[in-house]
Amino acid sequence: MATPTQKISDAGVSIWLDDLSRERLNNGSLEKLIEEKNVVGVTTNPSIFAAALSKGEAYAAQFKELAGTDLEEAVFAATTDDVRAACNLFISIYKSSQGVDGRVSIEVDPRLARNADETAVMAKKLAETVNRDNVMIKIPATVEGMAPITKTLAEGISVNVTLIFSLERYREVINAYMLGLEQALENGKDLSKIHSVASFFVSRVDSEIDARLDALGTEEAKALKGKAALANARLAYQVYEEEFSSERWERLEAAGAHKQRPLWASTGVKDPAYPDTLYTTELVAPNTVNTMPEATLDALAAHGEVTGDTVTGTYEESEEILNKIEQLGISYNEVVEKLENEGLEKFDASWEELLATVRTALEA
Repeated sequence: MATPTQKISDAGVSIWLDDLSRERLNNGSLEKLIEEKNVVGVTTNPSIFAAALSKGEAYAAQFKELAGTDLEEAVFAATTDDVRAACNLFISIYKSSQGVDGRVSIEVDPRLARNADETAVMAKKLAETVNRDNVMIKIPATVEGMAPITKTLAEGISVNVTLIFSLERYREVINAYMLGLEQALENGKDLSKIHSVASFFVSRVDSEIDARLDALGTEEAKALKGKAALANARLAYQVYEEEFSSERWERLEAAGAHKQRPLWASTGVKDPAYPDTLYTTELVAPNTVNTMPEATLDALAAHGEVTGDTVTGTYEESEEILNKIEQLGISYNEVVEKLENEGLEKFDASWEELLATVRTALEA
C-alpha cells in the first residue's frame, strides 16, 4: 500500500521540508527523508538558520576559519554553504523532474524587505554565490518586493515569493512573475529554465482570526474557528487557476514558461485542538507544493488520510466562510496587513538572533 506521503505526492503535491542545518546534512537525516518520506525540496528562512547555527558544533570549524572577518560576511558564507550542499544533494531530483523539484530556497536579508533596489542586488548575489541551477531565491511579497521579484526573474534566476497572506497581493505576485518572464524573454533568456513558487502562508491566518472570533464569543463566531486559513488558501488556488489560463499566460507558456506553483507555507498547526495534518491533507491540489516542518511531515507520514483533491470545487463554500467572518466585523484586509508586518518583524528578530549567535561563535 502507498504511504500517505506517496499518496499526496501522487495527487500532485510536492513535499518540501521547511528546515535545513549542517547537522542535518552531515548526519544523513535529510537524505533519509528524501528516501522514506518523499521529500523533494527544502525551504529555509532566517528563523531556520538562527536555530541551526545556535547549535554551533557543526559550524565550529568554519567559524574558526572565519574569525576576524566581517560578521555579516560570516553569516552569508555559512548559510550559502549549507544551501549549496543541499542543492548538491537534490541535484538528481532536480534533473529527473526537469527543474520542477529538487529545489532549495534561501531568503534575502529580511531587513531589506522594504528596499527594492537592495533586495534585487542581494538576490543576484545569493544566486551567484550558491551557484547552483536548483537554488531558488526567496523574496518577500511586500509592495516593495514586486519590482525585485520581476528584476530577478528577468535575469533568469528562479524565485520563491514568500510571505503571501492576501488574495489581492497574490494577484500582484502573479503579475510580477509574468512581467519578469516577459522581460526575460526580451533579454534572450530560456524561459524553460526559470521556475517560481508563490508561498501562501496558512496557519497564521487561523491564529489571528480565531483569536478575534474567540473575543466575540458568540456561537456563530465559534462555528467559524479553524476555517479561515483553508478558505483563504483554497481561494488562492482559484486565483492560480484563473490567472494561469489567461491569454497573457498562454503566450508565455508557448515560449516555454512554467506556471508559478502555489506553495503552502506555515503548515504546522498552531492550535493543538486541530488535527496535526489539517494544513496538509486539506490542501491537496495538482501542481502545488507543501513545505512542512519535520513534525508536520512525520504526522502526515504516520496517520495522514489523503483522499485526493481537497481544493478544487470548494471555492463557493470558501468565499462564504470569509464573507461570514467579515460580516462579524473582522476585517480581512486588516488581518492580512497585520500578518505581513508581523511576519517581517519575526524574520528581522530571527536575523538579529542569527547575527548574535555568529558573533559569539566568532569571538570564541
